Amino acid sequence: MSAGRIFDIQRFSIHDGPGIRTTVFLKGCPLRCIWCSNPESISPRPILSYLADRCIACGECVKACTHGAMSADAAGKAVLNRGRCTNCGDCAPKCDPKALELVGREFTVEEVLAIVLRDRDYYEQSGGGITLSGGDAVAQPNFTESLLCDAKARGLHTCLETSGYADWSVLRRLLPAVDLWLYDFKETNPDLHVKFTGVPNAPIIANLRRLHAAGAPVLLRCPMIPQTNARKDHLDGIAALAHDLPKLRGVELLPYFDFWRSKLKRFGLQSKLPTSVKSPDRDTMKSWNDYLRGKGVRVVT
Repeated sequence: MSAGRIFDIQRFSIHDGPGIRTTVFLKGCPLRCIWCSNPESISPRPILSYLADRCIACGECVKACTHGAMSADAAGKAVLNRGRCTNCGDCAPKCDPKALELVGREFTVEEVLAIVLRDRDYYEQSGGGITLSGGDAVAQPNFTESLLCDAKARGLHTCLETSGYADWSVLRRLLPAVDLWLYDFKETNPDLHVKFTGVPNAPIIANLRRLHAAGAPVLLRCPMIPQTNARKDHLDGIAALAHDLPKLRGVELLPYFDFWRSKLKRFGLQSKLPTSVKSPDRDTMKSWNDYLRGKGVRVVT
């Protein structure tokens, strides 16, 4: 029985493919994007979430922790030492107000589909289905393949959101199971791609070209981050790539949002992206889209 590690299942999603969808977020990602919207997804292992404002100073977590990671301050509120925490999750079940929660658990394919199929009527009426996201679902290839194949066998439309940073053999085996590839393309400049994501973009572009050559339906999705990749030369690079790949479903520019910053403290994480980076306004997004259209790119909004 195939099982995978998931940190969220979002029903009634309308931004991750056509129609009304259920988006399944898998843990694990090979990239380290400095603007990552789901930093809790990067590690394949579960991660402990701590919301100090929910703590009622009951002390149960301190008793439950066998690693010396939990203590209490002068007011009796829990203090989490991330350096000692193993993310075992022993403390979380003892926390009634849910100040402590372990994010990421094992699901079988059958358990996921039981949730997804609740909304079959909405998929049929809207042209929706199931989308696998993350993290990056290709980081768990066996589970991803099993889940997508079983979903298709039940007549569901399938989308896979991926960075494309994987061995081609992984993407190739997923080809029959994916109805639409949501291909996240971060940066055209090779050096800046390494700076922003921690990995080179050459394998990503090579896999994109292979998918295109194989006739896979691909929507190129490009996050636009002010002060980083929101540059004319990057837009020119996107346009050049789109011209080389005429069978793309189109290019979708994704505006940056900084909602993820609230997660950093919750998960004991940090980011290199300056706090001065803010979301682009509607007029700015329109200007970027118009620029690509002016270069003959099929833009999806």
